[in-house]
Amino acid sequence: MRAIVTGGAGFIGSHVVEALVARGDEVLVLDDLSSGRRENVSSAAELVAGDIRDDVAVREVFARHRPEACLHFAAQADVRVSVARPDFDCEVNVLGTVRLLEAAREHRARVVFASTGGALYGECREPAPETAARSPLAPYGASKLAAEEYLATYNRLHGTAHTSLRLGNVYGPRQDPHGEAGVVAIFLGKLANDEPPRVFGDGTQERDYVFVADVVAATLAALERPAGVFNVGTGTATSVLYLLDTCLRVSGVQAEPVFEPPRLGELQRSVLDPSLAEQELGFRAQTPFEDGIAATWESIRA
Repeated sequence: MRAIVTGGAGFIGSHVVEALVARGDEVLVLDDLSSGRRENVSSAAELVAGDIRDDVAVREVFARHRPEACLHFAAQADVRVSVARPDFDCEVNVLGTVRLLEAAREHRARVVFASTGGALYGECREPAPETAARSPLAPYGASKLAAEEYLATYNRLHGTAHTSLRLGNVYGPRQDPHGEAGVVAIFLGKLANDEPPRVFGDGTQERDYVFVADVVAATLAALERPAGVFNVGTGTATSVLYLLDTCLRVSGVQAEPVFEPPRLGELQRSVLDPSLAEQELGFRAQTPFEDGIAATWESIRA
């Protein structure tokens, strides 16, 4: 098929591009390169530098490529930026998504949208199903939820078949070890540079860490199945301390963490129930946690 991947020069999007190219699809990447990198993009895909907020640019790209599908990974994904600049967060995550939905509607292209799990559900005593209450604690979660609702509205209004994937804490090769998000890459980046990893709070916070290859598999599965909203995670809660211990064991580096005060508003426990994705998409995360950490470590120290 012909596909457009927004944010396809970034961490998750570039892996999706590779998978599409590998199966013979014609892929165009739309990325403003604010965080994505040209070198991440497969040479078999076309890269157009552009902003999803730019209506003219979006329409031109769709008109030229005539996509059958749009895999939407472009986003403002930093929670702290969303708190400091909620207007900017909304412009990218909500208005940018609406621009894409309009262009996709004109070309009858199906959209698969990368949403978020933890930022939507809030504290999770048990793995949260898709029917759990949505309680965003930051504008980032609110903007992703609003974008989801636009997809659902277009499905009702225009008879489209768009799908939202609520991702867990994605990790893997190409994740930025120098950023403010992505604790796996940050820990491993510190270890690679012989720096002590920083732990905020007591380290008992738990997250649902899902390897990027599994997210790619879920994305491709969503293209072939009916529209819906699906959690993409493992269903397993992993503490920050266990994550750090695994990073130390896999890397073979000896380091003592530095404990710092907890961050304001940080969730204590966030884990997703992936059973609906298994039932409807035939998706189940396959990558053992330690194997995923090892693959990420190899990419960071290469």
